[in-house]
Amino acid sequence: MYFPVNLYLRIVMIVVDLHNHTNASHARNSVSEMVASAREHGLRIYGFSEHSPRPLAYSYPKEYRDHLQASFGNYVEDVLSFKQRDPELRVLLGMELDWFPAEPDFMQRAVAAHPFDYVIGGIHFLGTWGFDFSPEDWQRGPDFCEEQYVAYFRTLKDLARSGLVNIAAHPDIIKLFSVETFKGWLACPGSLDLVAEALTAIRDAGMGMEISSAGLRKPCREIYPGPEIMRLAAEIGVPITFGSDAHDIDTPAYGFDLLEKYARSFGYTHSLVFEHGERQELPF
Repeated sequence: MYFPVNLYLRIVMIVVDLHNHTNASHARNSVSEMVASAREHGLRIYGFSEHSPRPLAYSYPKEYRDHLQASFGNYVEDVLSFKQRDPELRVLLGMELDWFPAEPDFMQRAVAAHPFDYVIGGIHFLGTWGFDFSPEDWQRGPDFCEEQYVAYFRTLKDLARSGLVNIAAHPDIIKLFSVETFKGWLACPGSLDLVAEALTAIRDAGMGMEISSAGLRKPCREIYPGPEIMRLAAEIGVPITFGSDAHDIDTPAYGFDLLEKYARSFGYTHSLVFEHGERQELPF
């Protein structure tokens, strides 16, 4: 599949954003409002990736699951109505599959339910704990944090080997509320070996690793993934995608000037796009 990209825009910034949310979940704006914002931000390929519905066992203290369940079908219809409508903006239908290792049948049904162009795999739960909700959960000392880091990257490896997803979202989101402890853990013997196993699985599955500006807006104040993991991904040869993880009309393409410089500093010059599950590399 050919994706037309204006060459002069290539020089200016990244023109592909594959990670975006809507008011079908906990974001603020509609599909049509996000599409208008994508145009205003100079994007040429805009992928929606709303959260997948979740089983009842996986809950946040402040929950939007019922609203998402009721709204997801309308989200799909709205995105499909924009596909191919505007030659200047290619709209893609995606989903961020919340990853639940104990629920393989649920996840397989979610992926098969609609004609997604791609599926992003996002880890937000370890067991039934939504680890990205409360900073207070992470005030239990470095040993607790390090146990979660190990569990997270083992889960990321299993996600990559599943065959269900095309992109690994925000690959070190586990650092969200404990970034300094996380950096210390990465420097410990064996930690990067564990990360490398997950990155190798991503590469071998033909997936992309997302470079996300969302971390710049979060307490960690750092791009996902951080420099040590980026360096390792480049050495292993892991392809990349770009995402803003936008939750409102102000954040599509957020920080993409920084993401481009960041990616190029590790030798990257192309990113992946998926349509109907087919993979293509595009220069940026």
